[in-house]
Amino acid sequence: MNRVLAPAPAPGRTAVDFEDRVDFARLRSYRLARAREALQNSELGALLAFDVNNIRYLTSTMIGEWARDKLTRYALLTRSGEPMVWDFGSAARHHRLHASWLRPQDCRAGLLGLRGAVAPEAGLMEAAAAELAAILREHGVAGAPVGVDLVEPAMLFALQRQGLDVRDGQQVMLDARLIKSADEISLLSTAAAMVDGVYQDIAEALKPGVRENEIVALANKRLYEMGSDDVEAINAVSGERCNPHPHNFSDRLIRPGDQVYFDIIQSFNGYRTCYYRTFAVGRSTPAQRDAYTRAREWIDAAIDLVKPGVTTDQIAAVWPAAREFGFENEMESFGLQFGHGLGLALHERPVISRLTSPGHPMELAEGMVFALETFCPAADGVSAARIEEEVVVTAEGPQVITRFPADELYVANAY
Repeated sequence: MNRVLAPAPAPGRTAVDFEDRVDFARLRSYRLARAREALQNSELGALLAFDVNNIRYLTSTMIGEWARDKLTRYALLTRSGEPMVWDFGSAARHHRLHASWLRPQDCRAGLLGLRGAVAPEAGLMEAAAAELAAILREHGVAGAPVGVDLVEPAMLFALQRQGLDVRDGQQVMLDARLIKSADEISLLSTAAAMVDGVYQDIAEALKPGVRENEIVALANKRLYEMGSDDVEAINAVSGERCNPHPHNFSDRLIRPGDQVYFDIIQSFNGYRTCYYRTFAVGRSTPAQRDAYTRAREWIDAAIDLVKPGVTTDQIAAVWPAAREFGFENEMESFGLQFGHGLGLALHERPVISRLTSPGHPMELAEGMVFALETFCPAADGVSAARIEEEVVVTAEGPQVITRFPADELYVANAY
C-alpha cells in the first residue's frame, strides 16, 4: 500500500483565532471562480440553477433540506454578471441582511409553483421567464444558449417561449465542482470524522434485540447533535436482509450472530459523506469473515491504484464482474462495486463502475474526492459484507479520510 499518511484536517466546528481552519470567504471565492471558468469554457452564455447544490455552489445560500425537491429556488450566473438568487419569500430579505458577499439587489424573492401546487396558469413561471430573459438581454447573452440543470417542464416551456435556447447546464456545473479546494476537503474530512464517532456509538449499541430503525434513530440524533445540517439517509441492513442489498432500513430485530452493515449519508456545511461499515453481532462465522476479507481485498486493490493520471476504467477493472458475485449483468449489480465523487452532492464526478467506466473513462486529478465501495455476499446465502472508504487524490497517492476500523470484520459486543 502506498497511501498518504498525513491526515486531511478535521478541525472543530467553530472558527477560532489561534488556528487556521475553514476560510468560508475563500471557499465562496473558489467556488464562484470555478463556476465562472467552467462557464467561460462552455458554449453557454449563462447558467440557470434550480438544483440546490448548484445554487449553494454559485451563491453560498441554503435555506434547509426541505427546499431540495421543491424546484422553486433558483440562481443565475451570466458570463459578465454577479450571481443572483431568487429565494422563498422572506429568505431573500434574510440574504440581503446576512449574505454580504451578494449584492442586495441580487437577492430577490421568487416563486414558481412548488412542483405544480400553484398551477402554471397562475402566471408565476411566465413572469419569472420574462424577468430572466430581460436580465440576459441586459447582460448581452440573450442570443447564447442558457444552461439549466433541473427544471419543471412548465418552466422549461416558459423559458422557450421567451426565445431562450435551453441547454444542459448540469454538465458544466459538475465540471466546476470536480476539483475540491483545501477548504472543501477539510469540510469533507470533518463530515467523515462525525461519522467515525457515530460508528463508535453504533458499535456499542449493536446488541441482540435492538431494531434496525432504533440504530437509525440513534445515528440521526448523534449527527444532529454533532452539527450535521442534513442526515440524508441511513441504510441499516441486517441478517437475511443483507443479500441482496435492499438499500434501506426496516424494523427488523437484530439477532446474535447477524452480519449487519450501515451506510451513513449526511452533510456538514453541505459537504456529504457516503460511508459504509459492516459488523457482526456478538460472534462471527467463517462465511461472514471470508466475505469480509474478499470485500476488503477488492476495495484495497482499488484504493492502491488511486493517483493522478490513473483512469476510472483501470480502477473498475480490479473489481469482480457481476456474474462473479451472483448478478446477471452490470446494471443489476450497479452500485455494489462502485465509486462516486463527493461534495455538495452525494454523487458527483468521477463515477467508477464496470457499467460505465470501460466505455467512458475519466482521468483522476489531484483534488478529486470520491467514495469507493465494495459488496461481497457470503457463502451462507444471506450474509454479506459492505465496505466504503472516502479517498482524496493527492500528488503522492490516495488519502483515506474515513477512519472507523475496517481492516477486518468488527465484532460488536463480542461474547
